[in-house]
Amino acid sequence: MHPFVGWGKLHLPTFSLIIYMYKPTFQKRSVLKFKHFSNHGYSLFSVLGKEVLIGVLSVATLQNATAKGISIETEKAETDSTITNRGIMMEEVNVTGTRAPLTVSQQARMVTVLSREDIQAAPVQSVNDLLKYAVGVDVRQKGALGALTDVSIRGGNSEQITVLLNGINICDAQTGHNTFDFPVDISEIERIEILEGPAGRVYGTSSLLGAINIVTKTPPSSSLSARIESGSYGYLTACARANIAKERWNNQLSASFTRSDGYLRNKANRLNSDYETGKAFYQGNYNDKKVMIRWHAGMSVKDFGSNTFYAAKYDDQFEHTFKTFTAMQAENKQGKLHIRPSIYWNRSMDRFELFRGAPQKYAYNYHRTDVCGVNLNAYFDWNFGRTAFGVELRNENIVSTNLGEKLDNPRHIYGTDRDYTNGINRTNLQFVLEHNIILSRFTLSAGVVAVKNSQANMNMRVYPGLDASYRIGNAWKIYASYNTSLRMPSFTELFYSVGGHKADKHLKPEELSALEAGVKYNPRGIIGKASFFYHNQKNLIDWISDGTLDANGSTLWKSVNFGRINLLGAETSLNFDFYTLIPSQRFLKQFGIAYCYLNQNEQEHNGITSKYVLEYVKNKMVADLQLNLWRNLELGLNYRLLHRMGSYVDINNQRHKYATYGILDSRLSWNESKWIAFVAANNLLNRTYVDYGNVPQPGTWITAGISIQM
Repeated sequence: MHPFVGWGKLHLPTFSLIIYMYKPTFQKRSVLKFKHFSNHGYSLFSVLGKEVLIGVLSVATLQNATAKGISIETEKAETDSTITNRGIMMEEVNVTGTRAPLTVSQQARMVTVLSREDIQAAPVQSVNDLLKYAVGVDVRQKGALGALTDVSIRGGNSEQITVLLNGINICDAQTGHNTFDFPVDISEIERIEILEGPAGRVYGTSSLLGAINIVTKTPPSSSLSARIESGSYGYLTACARANIAKERWNNQLSASFTRSDGYLRNKANRLNSDYETGKAFYQGNYNDKKVMIRWHAGMSVKDFGSNTFYAAKYDDQFEHTFKTFTAMQAENKQGKLHIRPSIYWNRSMDRFELFRGAPQKYAYNYHRTDVCGVNLNAYFDWNFGRTAFGVELRNENIVSTNLGEKLDNPRHIYGTDRDYTNGINRTNLQFVLEHNIILSRFTLSAGVVAVKNSQANMNMRVYPGLDASYRIGNAWKIYASYNTSLRMPSFTELFYSVGGHKADKHLKPEELSALEAGVKYNPRGIIGKASFFYHNQKNLIDWISDGTLDANGSTLWKSVNFGRINLLGAETSLNFDFYTLIPSQRFLKQFGIAYCYLNQNEQEHNGITSKYVLEYVKNKMVADLQLNLWRNLELGLNYRLLHRMGSYVDINNQRHKYATYGILDSRLSWNESKWIAFVAANNLLNRTYVDYGNVPQPGTWITAGISIQM
């Protein structure tokens, strides 16, 4: 990591999605079925029983695609080619979730689902960029292409969400800022699921304000694919994938490489926002009528110039990260008791250079984090509904040059003449119990998560949750929920007391309770949604500056329990599927618009500067238009408008308020069944803006590329 507050980032089995459809009848919705998602336990959000919208990316799609209807049985239907892909609601989705999967329209919580089609249509090069179009998500970039990115949900920060790869928690206990250094290229992702709000019952601790689950592809037959892209600032990406499928077995291997010269220069006029990363990923699975077994292993290595990313005073910073991921999951498909166990191990290594390539000026910071866990989730049906339960044991260990307590026996840092001199180990144990009462139009789901962490001898704590929904006719649904959760402090927040920072090892865990109510409207071809929510957050952790200087005369940042924060928010969206509304034409595909409003009771105080808490996005609007220009030639336009609260200090020690900015992106593509060629432009109007601190974002960025499927 960096010597400065860990500030962070968001990124193969080709998981073929086969869709079956019933031909529509008069005044009746078409029915879509996910066949190959059947009983795949790593589709975590299926537990929520939401509506899922499939189609080409629209910003409103991101807000209106909801996971609906969970079915245990796999059914088949014939394909009707006359039915369009956009705007069709799934009546049943054959997936199994982590807790209690429910049937059609039974649960209420909102889940944004980004399909493969959404990802392909977006003018983006990384998962981080894609998430910008989700109206409830805040993406704060330091450099382009995901070189370093913090991703948060509903006014929080990068530490307050859980990120999962195929249902496995891949978060790093050192810092949330490197979370998105995962081994999968964006072209190999089948879908991304975003759950907003506390999710302790579903994911346990750390999902204080939501979760993001990344699901990779698994093609049903052997195949090869390749992709290459190039563009501004020396940008280049190349990736390849090979899949071998035989009867019940499937094995897949992929690799990718990305680099860029960067666009920022230091005082010596050298480019120092360059970026280079390599990824490799292997995935296998066995699937028959009785059991599904899935395993994966991957690695990600990244080097990037970090300019003034961590401190305005130093403009030649550099960081190297190396991560490995391994996991195995299983699930039985028969019997009254459905069981899904999993085991995983993740390792993260981080080297931060305050002065690039000059350890004699300031010694490099080294960190190594190992996270291993085992969990068991199960559910069963009985006369009074459906009951789910789960247990997870997760161990987090770090050795470091400056994080943790002093080690009795220092450990050698491989490839150097240095030792890890500090470290700490903690274990988190959690139990989950959930019950669902299911009536024809009404569902009530209630449950608790009990948590005990070994750090600071924390006693067992219990966090309840309650969801209710009611369907009115075929187009309307109202819902309400109350959920609670907690988050343990990261190792950086607890122990980073160097380089102008002073941590507090006695920080209390963050706690959050949230109320939400909303309505969904879904006639054929139109999807509308409105929701209102209230958050009460206790012991919120933040890095603040009160004017105190360190021994070197630099500003001193302190990690503190900020206190209580109350937040009121509202989200609304509207999406039109023109292929459904006006089937006689093929020029207009879809249009969507969404808006999110947040308001905290805390404001900036004289003499106190906040790194995260007070720098939330108060207003965010996103809009999207998808057009079919001619034959297979398609054009997508994406616009987002952000108004961020708070202020920052530039390299000249001058304070500035964050300015409101609007960004227009576009993508022009030719889509064939076996290949796609495209050209994309980000920040088409060449706006000057910042997402974080004093780091300006690039102007117009042009990329072009081609992908081939064999």
